[in-house]
Amino acid sequence: MTKKLLFAFTILLVVVFVATAADVSGKWVYEQAGRRGGNPVQVTLTLKASGSSLTGTLSRPGRDGGTMEAPISDGKVNGNNVSFKVEINMGGMSMTQDFSGTLEGDNLNLKVTRPGRDGNPMTTDVTAKRAGS
Repeated sequence: MTKKLLFAFTILLVVVFVATAADVSGKWVYEQAGRRGGNPVQVTLTLKASGSSLTGTLSRPGRDGGTMEAPISDGKVNGNNVSFKVEINMGGMSMTQDFSGTLEGDNLNLKVTRPGRDGNPMTTDVTAKRAGS
């Protein structure tokens, strides 16, 4: 009887955990510092959570005045924690950025790690705000 009760309680906890996980789906916007002290640019993340999987895109202004858009990969959601990667292609060069962070209400606090000019990783903290529909 005790094993059955423990099993039922465990299932209940899992259901409650999944039901209370924050929904990261939607549009999120943050400002990224401009190159060499230039004007900041607005970055938009469009995210879709499905269970523990996360998909979406990152878009930002391109150098030619257009919009640069890249899909996210390896996206994961675990409660309020998220992580994903974005591969950016600029001028024939490819760079992968790693994003990890936590959802707190309408703020998505992220650490963005990318290769620096010297080859060592650079990490930047950003706070993306949920954008209105």
